Amino acid sequence: MSVKVRFAPSPTGRLHVGNVRTALANWLFAKGQGGVFVLRIDDTDLERSTQASEDGLREDLTWLGMGWDETDSQSRRFALYEMAAEKLKADGRLYPAYETQDELNLRRKVQLSTGKPPVYDRAALSLTPEDIAAYEAEGRKPHWRFKLDGKRVTWNDLVRGECVVDTASLSDPVLIRGDGLFLYTLPSVVDDVDMKITHVIRGEDHVTNTGAQIEIFEALGAPIPTFAHMPLLVDAAGGGISKRDLEGPLAIGNLRDAGYEPLAITSYLGRIGTSDPVEPMPSIEALAETFAFEKMGRAPARFHQQDLDKLNAGVLHVMAYGTAKPRLEAVGADEGEAFWNAVRTNLEKFEDAAAWAAVVRGPVHPVIEDHAFIETASRLLPETIDGTAWKAWTDAIAAETGAKGRNLFMPLRLALTGLERSPDMASLLPVIGRERIEKRLRGEAA
Repeated sequence: MSVKVRFAPSPTGRLHVGNVRTALANWLFAKGQGGVFVLRIDDTDLERSTQASEDGLREDLTWLGMGWDETDSQSRRFALYEMAAEKLKADGRLYPAYETQDELNLRRKVQLSTGKPPVYDRAALSLTPEDIAAYEAEGRKPHWRFKLDGKRVTWNDLVRGECVVDTASLSDPVLIRGDGLFLYTLPSVVDDVDMKITHVIRGEDHVTNTGAQIEIFEALGAPIPTFAHMPLLVDAAGGGISKRDLEGPLAIGNLRDAGYEPLAITSYLGRIGTSDPVEPMPSIEALAETFAFEKMGRAPARFHQQDLDKLNAGVLHVMAYGTAKPRLEAVGADEGEAFWNAVRTNLEKFEDAAAWAAVVRGPVHPVIEDHAFIETASRLLPETIDGTAWKAWTDAIAAETGAKGRNLFMPLRLALTGLERSPDMASLLPVIGRERIEKRLRGEAA
């Protein structure tokens, strides 16, 4: 069986790390299995959906490296939902109900006060034609509920193992609102059937929905996909990541603007909550080769910003010059491959390279406290400044002055960079070059 999965975001805001983790699991599974990844825009709510949000989520997925093989929008598929609804109505599985929200809320309060579960009592199934005519005369429009079988629905979940939902404990779900708007449940099932989706991968908050949706698949005479319900992603304090984060620091667009690498984000979200080590991956494709639901734990995965920071630095530390070069050019920091190899292990964000390029090019204002020491260092400076020069130079200085450790290295670093911390001086020295080194040892800004 060829694998086909879908990610179906609503275009009502930007993506955040929580829904991107779900998208990533779908993408990794599909690519690891040689399957198809579908981007399906859930824009049935025409009032809240915007083109700007849709463009934004496509931009976010593309930036993260998660291209899609097929795409469609639910707003173009209403005819299919109408056909499915008519079939369910004809089969007696979709029935009209006229209660207002206030009436339903009151009924739930009464049920709770008497110790009964707040489950819809199917009063609408007892309506007479006269009752319906009276409601219609009041101007009420029916919402449409799916009549559940009231049975134990079971499936073998790829993450949770055997799952059971007793639909007798659920209210018949509303599939169509009174204003005619299709809610999530029916379009999702109809699209999965029509698009031949083989695996539905989503958060564990959908487990109960799955029990009802399996009954809808059955009522439509359609094959039931394989399900995988992932533990949710939570913040460091254990709180949920929700719609409030669509425009906050955990929004993908804001992480991009803050300088995070797409590969750091995908490496992190693809590994947290699994038995695999969280480490920089060479590519998102390589990450897909290691992905397996069997590696997922059952506990919520915790998102720690500091862990992403470390992973972001790790991605930069192993980034090849060929990858970095066009970006270095874009920030005016392309001092060559030797420069990149010298500074990359000191980077936390890519833009930091521009600051080190300024140190190399100058002007740097040398910090010289012990002039006699620096005069000696200047006299002992090797003629050829290559990868061996730093060791030869410091060995010669140590032999003549007796300085060692911090007392040997710090005065040289301050004189040559003006800073107490810098990339490895053995790599940086040839990039600075002999002419600038000599000037800085003389105390000149160079």
